[in-house]
Amino acid sequence: MRKASDRVPTKWFATIGTTLFVVVTAAFGGLNAVAAVDEPVPTIATGVVHESAQLNITVQRAVLIDSLRGAGAFPDRDKGERLLVLLVEIENRWHAPASGSMFAGLLEPTYHRNVVIDGMGTVADGIVREDDQTLNPTLQPRVPAVLAFSWVVPADAYRDGQTLTVLLKDAELLEGQMLFHGEYWSAPEPAARAQVTIEDVGAGASQ
Repeated sequence: MRKASDRVPTKWFATIGTTLFVVVTAAFGGLNAVAAVDEPVPTIATGVVHESAQLNITVQRAVLIDSLRGAGAFPDRDKGERLLVLLVEIENRWHAPASGSMFAGLLEPTYHRNVVIDGMGTVADGIVREDDQTLNPTLQPRVPAVLAFSWVVPADAYRDGQTLTVLLKDAELLEGQMLFHGEYWSAPEPAARAQVTIEDVGAGASQ
């Protein structure tokens, strides 16, 4: 008795094999992604503007502090936690406001994912304006604002004088075609690294 596979034309196996290859590679990001090699991103100094089509980002300062009222991030002293705070000037270069909320809609312009600590990867626990402590502020087009990005960190994770590397990410402007229409910004990808020296300010303005 012949096996079922003996009755299947040889060219079918080639077609099936090709189809499986395409499906597997697509699951891992497509043919281009499989062969792609990560390109190194440039490193810039404190105070140097990183420009993109969506945002201008300038890392100004990094501080360690016990706590910071109004920061939107809450370290637990009993657990040995502190705050790592980045002061960053951001200018929204697009024509629509950019939201700082982590709960912004899929198509809504945002900036909270564009600034992360290299090696940490997570977005800030709190973002406020430096001048009036507005939490998760909306950035109007062409109006620069200095923001405090705060992360809750273990007390021994960072130290005074340490060089901190900040990963700056750029998004790509896309055009909706199938499920929705209109322009929107893609998930941001690494575009530059900014280096800044950490200052330990102790208790700071904790009250």
